[in-house]
Amino acid sequence: VAKDLGLQLPALRDRGVRVLSEGRTQYFSLHGKTGHLVTAERIDREQLCRLVQQCVLRCEVIVEGEM
Repeated sequence: VAKDLGLQLPALRDRGVRVLSEGRTQYFSLHGKTGHLVTAERIDREQLCRLVQQCVLRCEVIVEGEM
């Protein structure tokens, strides 16, 4: 995410960059040392998407301030 946004790692913390998932459970987070998008916990596709054929998890990356 840091690379895609064109930010250095310290800027991620300074700009308050965070990842938000839909719903109550936050499935994704940013790795503090690499800036990579990672799963925050194990995702059980069978439990999460048992009633749908295509399983999609959406998230948003929030950056404070102007880009």
